[in-house]
Amino acid sequence: MGKYLIKRILLAILSVLIICMITFFAMNAVPGGPFNSEKALSEATKAALEARYNLDKPVFTQFLLYMGNILHGDFGVSLKTGRDISTTLLNCFAVSAKIGGLAALLAIIIGVVLGAVAALFRNRWPDRLIIFLTTLFTAMPSFVFATFLLMIFCIQLKLLPVWDASSQSLILPVIALAAYPTAYITRLTKTSMLDALGQDYIRTARAKGVPTVKVIFKHALRNALIPVITYIGPMLAYILTGSLVVENIFTIGGLGQQFVKSINNRDYPMIMATTIFLAIIMVVMNLLSDIMYKVVDPRIKLE
Repeated sequence: MGKYLIKRILLAILSVLIICMITFFAMNAVPGGPFNSEKALSEATKAALEARYNLDKPVFTQFLLYMGNILHGDFGVSLKTGRDISTTLLNCFAVSAKIGGLAALLAIIIGVVLGAVAALFRNRWPDRLIIFLTTLFTAMPSFVFATFLLMIFCIQLKLLPVWDASSQSLILPVIALAAYPTAYITRLTKTSMLDALGQDYIRTARAKGVPTVKVIFKHALRNALIPVITYIGPMLAYILTGSLVVENIFTIGGLGQQFVKSINNRDYPMIMATTIFLAIIMVVMNLLSDIMYKVVDPRIKLE
C-alpha cells in the first residue's frame, strides 16, 4: 500500500509537470500577446510591461522562471487586474466547489437509487422509463441542458433568479451539472446490480431466508457500488472542470468562468495557475477513488 501511494504520488507530480509544459508552450505558440488588445498602450509602455512580467525573455526561460516561482508557492499576479492569483483562485473555487459538491451529491444519491430500481424492475415500465431518461441526459450536452433550464425557469416562467446571493440561484446550475453524472451512475449501478443479483452468494442468502431488503441493500448493493466508487473520483473532477460553460451561462463567477475569462484576456499567469489547479484536482480525485476501492472491498490489492 505504501509503495503504491508513493508511486502514484510521483506519477501525479509528473502528470502535473507535463500538463504545465503542454499548456505553457501551446499557449505561447498562439499568435499575439496579453497586451495586444490594449489599443491605448504605446510601444514603450508595452515593452515595459513585457519586461515587468518577463515576457520579453525566451519562452523556455519564461517557463523555468514561472515553475521556479510555483515551487515557492507564488502563482504571481494577473496581467489584467494586478490581483494576487492565489487569492482569486481560492475565492472562485469556493463558489465552484459549493455547486460541484451539491451536484455530485445529488448525482450519487439519485443515480444509485434509480439504478437499483431499474435493476429490480428489469424489463418493466420503471426500468424502461429510467433507461429512456438516462439515455436522454447522456446524449444531451450540459450547456444545452443549462440553456434550456435558463430559458424555461428564469426567462419564461421567472421562477428562479439567474444569479444572486440567495441559495435559489444554485438550483439550476446544480441540476445542469448533475444531469450527465446521474445518468451515467444510474446505468452503471443497474449493470452492477444485475451482475451482483446473479451471484451465488445472493442465491445462498435468499435460500437461507434472508429478507429481500437486506439481500438487496446489504449484500447486492454494497458490491454493486464498487464501479460507482471508481467513477466518483473522475466525476468530481469532471464536474469541476466541466463547469466552464455552465458557469458562464449562469454567470456564477466560479473557477470555470474565471478560466474562460483569462483565456479571452490572454492572462498567461492566470491560465497557468487555473490549469495546474484543475489538474491537481483531477489527479487527487483519481488517487482517492483508488484508495476507496480498498475500503469498500478489502479483497482488492493495490500494487
